[in-house]
Amino acid sequence: MSNTGSNVWFDLMTTDPAGAVRFYTEAIGWKTEQWASPDDGSPYTMWLASSALGGVMELPDAARQMGAPPQWLAYTTVVDLDASVAKAVSLGAQVLAPAMDMPGVGRFASLADPQGAVFAMFTPSTPASEPPADELGQFRWAELNTADYETAWAFYTQLFDWHHRRTIDLGPSGAYLMWHDASLSTKGGMCNAAKLHGLHPHWLHYITVADINAVAARIQAHGGKVLRGPTQVPGGDWVAQCQDPQGAFFALFAHAKP
Repeated sequence: MSNTGSNVWFDLMTTDPAGAVRFYTEAIGWKTEQWASPDDGSPYTMWLASSALGGVMELPDAARQMGAPPQWLAYTTVVDLDASVAKAVSLGAQVLAPAMDMPGVGRFASLADPQGAVFAMFTPSTPASEPPADELGQFRWAELNTADYETAWAFYTQLFDWHHRRTIDLGPSGAYLMWHDASLSTKGGMCNAAKLHGLHPHWLHYITVADINAVAARIQAHGGKVLRGPTQVPGGDWVAQCQDPQGAFFALFAHAKP
């Protein structure tokens, strides 16, 4: 599989799926499509930008009882799911949802890394294409906000085909490590933001937008929060960290204007 270590699908696990659909369709501009599981016929709402990019699901009761908040869950490709889950567990991860098959789609499982950030691994039935990151409405960057990014990096590189690109010194905020995958494209970063700000470790996924100020305004108008930004980053691009009305964190990305 050429795209091992790629995030190819994104599920929003939330306490109010209907409310989340209203929010993201108004604020981000996504469309939705209803789908029924070929396994048991259970309903599932998919998000659509230029193409399908993920879905929205009710946060399971078991997860709520464990204190899990609403959150975005990325599915990262691996060649052998069961072997990868076993490897992750041997490295200190916890299985949250055991491996299961979805007919015609693939096999997947969700886990918490040793510091508590939730992620999923996925072996598709047929080769899966990574979403086109530069197309509007698609996810383009994955950022791990954790307590010890060096330990986290050592963990994830034993599971995925990720390679160090560079580490930036952010002064009082610490270091920011960026990585690339087998395509040589830089795909994400990790830092100790969770430790610095007293947050639970989590993955933050960035959505490509055209006008970051307009989208930030819509987020606030529809009950969400803009927690930081819009801020210009080195290179001239713009980012903003946000939270939806149910509490799930997400972020925005916009290219620098020529």
